[in-house]
Amino acid sequence: MSLDILRNSKVIICLGTGGVGKTTTAAAFGYMAAKAGRHVCVVTIDPARRLADAMGITELSNDPKKIDTSPELDLWAVMLDPNSTFDELVQKFANTPEQIETIFHNPIYQNLTENLSGTQEYMAMEKLHELSRDPRFDMLVVDTPPARNAIEFLNAPKRLTGFLENRVFRLLISPSPSVFRPVTLATRLLLRTISKVVGTQVVSDAVEFFQAFEGMEEGFKNRAAEVQGLLARDSTSFVLVTGTHKDTIDEALFFASRLEEFDLDVDLVVSNKVTPEFGGMPESELAKVPKEILENLRYLVKLRSAELEQLSRLSAIISSGHHILVPLLAHDVGSLSEIEEIGEVLVDSRSRYVNSVSL
Repeated sequence: MSLDILRNSKVIICLGTGGVGKTTTAAAFGYMAAKAGRHVCVVTIDPARRLADAMGITELSNDPKKIDTSPELDLWAVMLDPNSTFDELVQKFANTPEQIETIFHNPIYQNLTENLSGTQEYMAMEKLHELSRDPRFDMLVVDTPPARNAIEFLNAPKRLTGFLENRVFRLLISPSPSVFRPVTLATRLLLRTISKVVGTQVVSDAVEFFQAFEGMEEGFKNRAAEVQGLLARDSTSFVLVTGTHKDTIDEALFFASRLEEFDLDVDLVVSNKVTPEFGGMPESELAKVPKEILENLRYLVKLRSAELEQLSRLSAIISSGHHILVPLLAHDVGSLSEIEEIGEVLVDSRSRYVNSVSL
């Protein structure tokens, strides 16, 4: 199944709670796709620098960076910078240089990316749209924030469209006294009341900010609709990454249920850091094993059994061949060679590391 995803997908979105190896999985899928001849960009919209650490590079920015690999691999990576992405978007849709300057110097805009709920998710949507049209790439692998934040990313196109179509927003960016005089008067009274609480300057800055966007909202709305369509395409695959503990399984099941609300399906489940399979030794050989080692062996067998029992709860959201178990490795992942090691686990069912199962 994972090989099919690498061959047929144009976008792979990796989802999961924090600490389950989601970033490593995204990097490994990207590496193996590039190894198979795809032109790949791995995108992280998680503000942490885990992707750079996993790939063994010093830094990533808002612009795609070619990963220094062998010449036959075309692998790039980028880390979302909401501020830069928003600036680029304003420059793209503004009608005049004066409009750009007005927006950039507005105090509301200057604090927007740090304080407005959902801004990072909106800008992640925009970055995905931008990269999906970049002729350098024929595949994107997206590393999302922890699961519940990733829901906001999936919901961002719909929320942004709804906001831009809101009547109050429309009045603020293009008030028309002849048509909306009663409403405009009511709006002014409301703003006057708010001014008494937050101050006249704050309200003035807010109105100026919204009015500065006049003529730009259609571009935002169209792009949001295009991203919504991109997420729904057959060529977009959703990979749910889990650990083995109860809380990560609970989170995975919750996220799968939320995906259903968006009419999206989980295409593959990857469970990381599973205790490797031990045992299988005949009793005659076990009798020769030192007691301390035998106790450890029995503990690991029980631990694996308990993990598989937890993972069996995922059977409701997977089908045969759609669940890959990646055993716990003896080392952390912090280089491309180690990313490749994980990648081999994901794509080769005969690998000594892999168990591809239907639980």
